[in-house]
Amino acid sequence: MYPCFAFGHMIPYLHLANKLAEKGHSITFLLPKKARKQLESLNLFPDSIFFHPLTLPPVEGLPVGVETTADLPPNTTGKLISDAMDLLRDHIEAQVRALKPDLIFFDLVPWVPEMAKEFGVKSVSYQIVSAACVAIALAPGVDLGFSQPSGYPSSKWLYVGTTLASILSSRTPTNVSLVGSLQG
Repeated sequence: MYPCFAFGHMIPYLHLANKLAEKGHSITFLLPKKARKQLESLNLFPDSIFFHPLTLPPVEGLPVGVETTADLPPNTTGKLISDAMDLLRDHIEAQVRALKPDLIFFDLVPWVPEMAKEFGVKSVSYQIVSAACVAIALAPGVDLGFSQPSGYPSSKWLYVGTTLASILSSRTPTNVSLVGSLQG
């Protein structure tokens, strides 16, 4: 498993690893050294889930000692972590060559499927974010200089599902219309 080095990604991956280990699978979990200590208590199957600590290579703009997005100073982009993860490709390839896994689970590292195919290994893009987030990340519009269309994002919103039901069943009277405004 090679999740993005953000706890919001690594923790769901570890939950999946626990489920797979419960079914008898062995899992190697690639993660930053410091994250290992923070995640060990969530590893319910230490005989089946093996943490393989990685050292992030230096990246221009990435402060020394930063290993996860939680370590980033304010106003610093997570892209620096992604860039460092990309620089680990040779190390990851060596691990795949040595371990000969059946599957590689990944989320944000775009070269994993190509690399896995070279070794005859299947890859699984296990996304813990919504499809909309993935689409936004993959859409080239910003990189190509496209601007947002007029009126986007909409300043109008709709109550849906349980949100509306909870408002309507509230004991406190509220004056709610089905269409509201984010600006007021």
